[in-house]
Amino acid sequence: MLGDFVMNNLDFFTNPYPIGRNATFARNGMVATSQPLAAEAGLHILKKGGNAVDAAIATAACLTVVEPTSNGIGGDLFAIVWMNNEMYGLNGSGRAPKNISIEKVKEAGHEKMPAHGWEPVTVPGAPHAWKTLSERFGKLPLKEVLEPAITYAREGYPLSPTLAYYWDRAFHIYKKRLKGDHFKAWFDTFAPNGKPPQVGEVWASEDHARTLELIAETKAEAFYNGEIAEKIVAFAKETGGYFTLEDFSEHESLWVDPISVNYRGYDVWELPPNGQGIVALQALNILKGFQFTDKDNVETYHKQIEAIKLAFADALTYVTDSDYMKVSLDALLDEEYAEERRKLITNVALKPEAGQPKGSGTVYLATADGDGNMVSLIQSNYMGFGSGLVVPETGIALQNRGHDFSLNPEDANALVGGKRTYHTIIPGFLTKDNEAIGPFGVMGGYMMPQGHVQVLMNTIDFELNPQAALDAPRWQWFKDQTVQVENRFPYSIARQLMKRGHQISISIEPNSFGRGQIIWRNPKTGVLVGGTESRTDGSIASW
Repeated sequence: MLGDFVMNNLDFFTNPYPIGRNATFARNGMVATSQPLAAEAGLHILKKGGNAVDAAIATAACLTVVEPTSNGIGGDLFAIVWMNNEMYGLNGSGRAPKNISIEKVKEAGHEKMPAHGWEPVTVPGAPHAWKTLSERFGKLPLKEVLEPAITYAREGYPLSPTLAYYWDRAFHIYKKRLKGDHFKAWFDTFAPNGKPPQVGEVWASEDHARTLELIAETKAEAFYNGEIAEKIVAFAKETGGYFTLEDFSEHESLWVDPISVNYRGYDVWELPPNGQGIVALQALNILKGFQFTDKDNVETYHKQIEAIKLAFADALTYVTDSDYMKVSLDALLDEEYAEERRKLITNVALKPEAGQPKGSGTVYLATADGDGNMVSLIQSNYMGFGSGLVVPETGIALQNRGHDFSLNPEDANALVGGKRTYHTIIPGFLTKDNEAIGPFGVMGGYMMPQGHVQVLMNTIDFELNPQAALDAPRWQWFKDQTVQVENRFPYSIARQLMKRGHQISISIEPNSFGRGQIIWRNPKTGVLVGGTESRTDGSIASW
């Protein structure tokens, strides 16, 4: 199992799915994320005397600049922090404007929540979360931690290949779909010459730099009670939005207790709802009742898919803002309930339905410092650049997280003003015997908990090192019996899954299967070993 494998075999890691990378080893510190410049920014802060939290904030802020296709200042953030041998959870998601309602959205001509425009925009939570993390755990001033991001925003940086691909794709989608003057600032900001920047072309945003400076100098006060909030609300009033200053002044990040299940001796940690981390935990709770000896076996994939389907059926029925949930977490994670769900898995692909438990665009990063502190952090605007709205003179691309709200008032995740929506972004963390093994995460909307399950089983059941665990071919369930697999997925197993009733299709789009990062730490020696995503411009910076 992983514990003996990591602790006693640090000098021997095999990779049965080589993609040209090996796992990375270091001792003094490590930052793993999807953009090399952001990873180096985090490492720079570590070398200046910052800790894992400082490095995480620096990396997250830098990612808003060097990967705006996935996240931004106008998005949300969730984090799990391991600090001084204690675990903490932070929910940095924002609420729907108080002035919005199902009736108003329908009056605007929508039968379901749209993806673009003001209706899906919720209060950005990321800047407040940076401030909250820094004040509680940071060693360096926030102003110093945000310096790398400010510099890249002001001086610019050249686009890497994967970043340029998704930037170009978003531009053509937005050019076709975004109609109206209120979308003009997006094109002015991200396609300043009437076209998206290309590979190797330098892009900069002075507006973005000034906004980051205001956040740094005021510890995010300007964003929620000052100049930036006023600009966002004024833009909303001018163009049909729903925000008031009160929506921003009342925003707060929430410290929460992470939730877990024990899987084969390891405690797997996720954050509680409104996030969907409970999907991964429910699936693992079901899967631990089976024994898996061979990764590339139809039984392994079939049971993984079926467990994910059952977990999602519950989550999409019951999970929302915790203040609105009518089913308890204990009921959803109950061992007897897991056994009931496990019995539903046969040799044939099922059409999932929710059970009846007992009453009661995204970036991911992992950091570790030389003192054993670690952070698992995920940040997103959702669906690429988000809503398509950029606040003039700020560089802020607003998220469209509210797209997941339902317009059916009977649904658990029904839209209500001031409510947090079902949230797809989830950080993960692994411990054993109350000692940190480390942070892990896989980006990608509803792929995230599916990626968590696959990466963890690759690690725990099949003893793959972090890089191999990430590189292994993935699958993704969509609905009913519909499953998509990567083009590297074993063809013979795909055919066997089809015989069991799974509707299998092959995708050549790597981003469909998430983008992950892992850092494991040897509790005995302090040695760090990391893996980074081969499906994007992933990078590990370490020393």
